[in-house]
Amino acid sequence: MADELFYVSGATGAAVENFKKYVAPWEAQTGHTVTMVPMPSSTTDQFAQYRLWLAAGSTDIDVYQTDVIWAPQLAEQFVDLTEAAKDVAGNHFPSIIESQTVGGKLVALPIFTDAPALYYRKDLLEKYGVAVPKTWDELTAAAQTIQDGEKAANPDFWGFVWQGNAYEGLTCDALEWVKSFGGGQIVEPDGTISINNEKAAKAIETAKGWVGTISPEGILSYQEEEARGVWQTGNAAFMRNWPYAYALGNGDDSKVKGLFGVTTLPAGSADEKSAATLGGWNVAVSKYSEHQEAAISLALWLSGPEVQKMRALNETNLPTIVSLYDDAEIAEKAPIIPQWKDVFLNAVPRPSAPTLTKYSEVSAKFFNAVHETLAGNGSAADNLAALEADLTDLKGDGWK
Repeated sequence: MADELFYVSGATGAAVENFKKYVAPWEAQTGHTVTMVPMPSSTTDQFAQYRLWLAAGSTDIDVYQTDVIWAPQLAEQFVDLTEAAKDVAGNHFPSIIESQTVGGKLVALPIFTDAPALYYRKDLLEKYGVAVPKTWDELTAAAQTIQDGEKAANPDFWGFVWQGNAYEGLTCDALEWVKSFGGGQIVEPDGTISINNEKAAKAIETAKGWVGTISPEGILSYQEEEARGVWQTGNAAFMRNWPYAYALGNGDDSKVKGLFGVTTLPAGSADEKSAATLGGWNVAVSKYSEHQEAAISLALWLSGPEVQKMRALNETNLPTIVSLYDDAEIAEKAPIIPQWKDVFLNAVPRPSAPTLTKYSEVSAKFFNAVHETLAGNGSAADNLAALEADLTDLKGDGWK
């Protein structure tokens, strides 16, 4: 008997149109149908809605597209896929399967991994004799030089666009700044709260200096798509964004098609390393679904090699299946992908594993403290000291 499934996911870029292409072969093979329920692209908003549905035991959604950080918080609401995926789990990067395993249960299957990049205008770096920046200070200087030159003819031009809104995306951006200055990971893998330190404060003060200089004042409300909008219309020299923006930036409607390159994000100094927040998306089956067999079949299909290859070619999404990094067609049509293997293998995870069910609160307290600093409400040092006190209260006698 044919089932009608409902799949919920954020809708960024061309996600809705592409999803129809990805599921069409599965629908043809199985006779089932699947409808995508689009969510806002803000992961913070998505997570809040997911929690409401799952807490209510809703049968309306069969399959959830989940962020890499959500597994510890939602594990109890999802079907254990260990048995269903026993023959294919070994095809994926082990660290990604591990990130979706909670208490011995595989609660979601990976569909793509993610690590952000620094996008730069090759033509403008050449025009102004500027090298690809390796440190944040070099980026600041390069962005200012190009912006000063371009603004005369184009008042809408900016040096650098990124994600400054108070949401999960700012946790990602700010974790990169802090880690790349040697300031740790907010909460360390052993559960220690480490964010209140001079290197972390210096990192956030550096970013504060961009607001209203090389980045617009409005950056404090930007998410991924606002940054991409400025970049893709030719109005920025540099952009921090995820790999999905690569394919869209080379689309026929893009003003920057063929004009940009991608590199690792800058480091805090020549002695420090670049840091890229580990992202990525997975598929989980609701334990409240009335069509679990079909839903598990869909999850296996979406995480399998056919769809991961389609995603790589259509959306420059990074596969989690190791063998696809040696695929000749991907290397030819999406050259960013083989280059990116080393970047995300060294990516920095958000502290969802050590903070367990408290992660969302930890992240919200962190991005709000950073946002306050960027907006000029208190120094980074003062705001991080207050954050440490808040996190200590939240931790209590241990993360649970």
